[in-house]
Amino acid sequence: MTARKMFLALQEAPSRRRFGFGRRAALVNVDIQRAYTDVENFATAYETDPGQTGHVNRLAEECRRRGFPVVWTYVAYEEGGADCGVWGTRGDTPDSLQNIRPGSPRAELDPRLLLAPSDTVMRKRMASAFFETNLRSLLTHHRIDTVIVTGGSTSGCVRATVVEGLSCGFRMIVPIECVADKHESPHFASLYDMALKYADVLGIAETLAGLQRMPG
Repeated sequence: MTARKMFLALQEAPSRRRFGFGRRAALVNVDIQRAYTDVENFATAYETDPGQTGHVNRLAEECRRRGFPVVWTYVAYEEGGADCGVWGTRGDTPDSLQNIRPGSPRAELDPRLLLAPSDTVMRKRMASAFFETNLRSLLTHHRIDTVIVTGGSTSGCVRATVVEGLSCGFRMIVPIECVADKHESPHFASLYDMALKYADVLGIAETLAGLQRMPG
């Protein structure tokens, strides 16, 4: 059975228990930056759902309307990539992870995204958006119990953020249309894994409906 079929079978399982939405949510958009979304200019970019950024914008608008925080992360490293650590030792080409520089086109958030002055933009250096950032303290300050995660890659930084978020005690939500990966197999295998253990993996319509039901 393919990863896609396994995931779809899990979605249809009537006995699969969900974590559900709590009282207050945050939207954490992981690395929706040109290095990974600009398929015309960068070899590292990928696209699973062509409507991804539009769906993310809808979620961000709804969160702002309800007074919930919206966070955007991006990865970028100093010259030489020393702050990339061991992660940056697997290759050193112009397209390599450790060669994304602050302020460079590869570090820019996708121009299709609609940011607001109230949003938080956060630079990270490792896979999880929680690792060595102030994300957890920001969520605690806003009394957040539910975290909606979008971005990429599904099998990399999204999954790492989801696993650490659950470990920190948050209800994790992953909207299917809002995450992307380089290849279909790791994308659906990771959605399956997260849905089985770490998150509620939902369609965009169900995610929006869940947001709208939250008391705020």
